Amino acid sequence: MEKQSISEKRKIYVRFMHTLMILSAVFTCALVLFITAYVLMKGIPNITWKLLSSSPSYIDKRIGILPDILNTIYIIIAALCVVIPVGVGAAVYLTEYAENKKLVSIIEYAAETLSGIPSIIYGLVGMLFFCRFLKTSLMAGALTLVIMNLPTIMRTTQESLKTIPGSYREGAFGLGAGKWRMIHTVVLPGCIDGIITGCILSVGRILGESAALLFTAGFAHVINGFFEGLGSSGATLTVALYFYAKEQGEFDVAFAIAAILMLLTLLINLLAKLVGNIFKKRRNT
Repeated sequence: MEKQSISEKRKIYVRFMHTLMILSAVFTCALVLFITAYVLMKGIPNITWKLLSSSPSYIDKRIGILPDILNTIYIIIAALCVVIPVGVGAAVYLTEYAENKKLVSIIEYAAETLSGIPSIIYGLVGMLFFCRFLKTSLMAGALTLVIMNLPTIMRTTQESLKTIPGSYREGAFGLGAGKWRMIHTVVLPGCIDGIITGCILSVGRILGESAALLFTAGFAHVINGFFEGLGSSGATLTVALYFYAKEQGEFDVAFAIAAILMLLTLLINLLAKLVGNIFKKRRNT
């Protein structure tokens, strides 16, 4: 009787935990769908060609976000061009070359600590350091975002490198490959998923960042070329969203920008998955 009561209690506990997990999953999905649907329903009707293709003008009170879209693209390209080589290179060194495991653990702990620092502190550091040499510009904002996203790229790549079986490395060495040839022909192609995951997370954080860019990139709504734009002040979409919602009370425009940011994030995720599938097919063939 006692054993039977214990088994019944265990069954009740398992059912309760199973139900609780299902409810948690449903609540999380419902919350995400609600926020996404609410923003898209409020924002998409306010997206017009005039809004997307023009610059703001205070003379005729015209609102346009074309400069903000271009500035967002510029800062994403600039940040990724710096953070991907540095982050992947650091991960490869720590995983494949570094022999002092104590130093590796210290660097990993420092990277995890950096990833938890509030973004406004990064903005303050970027304003006091990068803006001192580059003034208030998109490049200063991009370098600030590089520091913010470096731990993400490095840790995701490093964890992906650790999943590559040691037999792959031994087989490459057995065929006469050197250390670097083994890394770029065997190891890196096998961990391309981790690198793409880090890129997706980094792009998502860049798209959604505003606090750090308020200190470093500025508020200008002027159309510039790529290199000219990196050297001058410019507002990204998130900064423009803050400006129109907080300073001007244009909530229709703010919701339109929010919907554009969501659509951009979805598009970037789809493109990243497509690139990942292409690399997988090449690796398998």
